[in-house]
Amino acid sequence: METTMPLTPLSEVRIDAKLAELGLALPQAAAPVAAYVPVVIAGGLAHVSGQLPFINGRLVTGRLGEDVSLEDGYAAARACGLMILAQLKAALGSLDRVERVVKLGAFINSTGNFTDQPKVANGASELMAALFGEAGKHARSAVGVPVLPLGAAVEVDAIVAVRGA
Repeated sequence: METTMPLTPLSEVRIDAKLAELGLALPQAAAPVAAYVPVVIAGGLAHVSGQLPFINGRLVTGRLGEDVSLEDGYAAARACGLMILAQLKAALGSLDRVERVVKLGAFINSTGNFTDQPKVANGASELMAALFGEAGKHARSAVGVPVLPLGAAVEVDAIVAVRGA
């Protein structure tokens, strides 16, 4: 039988400091582009809808293995991670309520011969670990797809355990 140590809550101030240390800031939470809500909280989990990558206010579009580099794909996945956090903050009122990042799902717009989807998805995964430490380490899928909404290069969704749900 495996036992786990309780995860220590992180303060919003610490997360903001880590973001600043990484040269990052949370964007404004994006409005849905179709008939869905950005976050649904049920059973102590926040289910965050797929988030698209916006860098400097512009959507990152294109296809990995064609016209988007691995480095740009990584940055796009990180931007998706930042938007996930922005959506969580808007829904929860504070990132202090994040208990653990449970799972990320990364969808990478890629050619049939591009096989580095996990390296692209690391942009979001490494961000969560950098900000939340052990509580940011999560299960994940990284899937190559032929097209994403609005031509986005990457889309990432999340399941996050929350306090006080």
